[in-house]
Amino acid sequence: MQLPNILETPGLQQKYEWIAKPIEFMEKAVKQYPDIFTTKVRGAKKPIIFANHPQVIQEILTNDRKKFKAPGDINKFLSPFVGDYSVMLLDGESHKRQRQLLMPPFHGERMQAYGELICSLTETVFNQLSLSDEIFTARNVMAEISLSVMLQAVFGLYEGERYQQIKHRIIGMLDLFNSPLGLGFLSFPFLQKDLGNWNPWGYFLRQREQLDKLLYAEISERRGSLDNSNRVDILSLLMAATDTEGNSLTDKELRDELITLLIAGYETTATSMSWALYWIYRTPKVQEKLQQELDNLGENPDPISISKLPYLTAVCNESLRLYPTVLATFLRTVQEPCNLLGYDIEPGTSIWGCIYLLHHREDLYPDSKQFKPQRFLERQFSPYEFMPFGGGVRRCIGYALAQFEMKLVLATVVSGYKLALADNQPEKTQRRGVTLAPAGGVKIKMQGIRVAEKSAISAVGN
Repeated sequence: MQLPNILETPGLQQKYEWIAKPIEFMEKAVKQYPDIFTTKVRGAKKPIIFANHPQVIQEILTNDRKKFKAPGDINKFLSPFVGDYSVMLLDGESHKRQRQLLMPPFHGERMQAYGELICSLTETVFNQLSLSDEIFTARNVMAEISLSVMLQAVFGLYEGERYQQIKHRIIGMLDLFNSPLGLGFLSFPFLQKDLGNWNPWGYFLRQREQLDKLLYAEISERRGSLDNSNRVDILSLLMAATDTEGNSLTDKELRDELITLLIAGYETTATSMSWALYWIYRTPKVQEKLQQELDNLGENPDPISISKLPYLTAVCNESLRLYPTVLATFLRTVQEPCNLLGYDIEPGTSIWGCIYLLHHREDLYPDSKQFKPQRFLERQFSPYEFMPFGGGVRRCIGYALAQFEMKLVLATVVSGYKLALADNQPEKTQRRGVTLAPAGGVKIKMQGIRVAEKSAISAVGN
């Protein structure tokens, strides 16, 4: 077997660039090999193929569990973080069962209740900011909103000692892996040495232990409650859910799925909303059109109506296209001989569908580095051309809530407050965990409360 387009740079250099400078690494490779190339990254013993052609990505995702093995043991490196029962690490019937139990709380009429919570939390956080030219970092403010949404909508926790303790432990644990150095501890198992609280891995283990105690205490108290029928938080709904055999999730399964939802929905959503604010206020025409569309809804629009706005949706999609929540799909392993773009691939080969490079293909997205929301009004892209949350049976469980939250937070901020970028310097990217975050955090100046301007003509048609 001849692997497709093997990168010639030393393996150690590739590993470093993938962790520390992923965009430079990917864009340098794709200039040489546009559709598919082979790398040595992430401490893998075997080479990994990066594919960004929609045809290959569709082949991988639609033949999941057949030609291509889904994660399971491939992504065991995540188990110290998410636990052995995370839906990220399960295969076959175990994965199917877990996903069927997890999906219902993220859809249906419950989203209305989450919507009102999201808008209220956003207003609370922004009303605490000074209204007299205060400069704040969008990334920090969006993280505060995103974590509050996770704690209240997902965990069902509100203000109190346990709420504050869990919040503190979550931030402490996740921040360790938001730098390239911290990410290396997950990518390279030989670094995972517990040398006490003073070294990064030891610190992580103690933060995780304290967080687990708090989560298990909450689960135990919730199970002891006589009546959870009025609760709509995701933890309560998961505790009440049963599979086809009448079995519910165990405490360990609940813990692992809560951590999985937290990792999938906190950092990524905060980063996505920060990028969206950056592009909205860096592009005056986009800001104007979006404000007009929001103003045309009138006073106190319901969250569902907001989420259906076409231009708001296009703005969110374009921001997620430029900087998707994750850089690649879950790793797949070839199970039987196959042919991808003319290359014969043997069993045992590992493949990533590269979402970032897919979203920057010039044949799909001309001027791909430019922020152009109208792309999503002029054309409908397939699930294998636009996939900011992954795809197939491994698409992010909480993608619907993440999109919903992003739209409602942006709508609340853009329609309710006068904001401007604090400077005109372009934001650079910086790896923050699995996401590409704005290196400067997006500095924004608060200029006051905004009064809606009514318009009889829809901005989308302009």
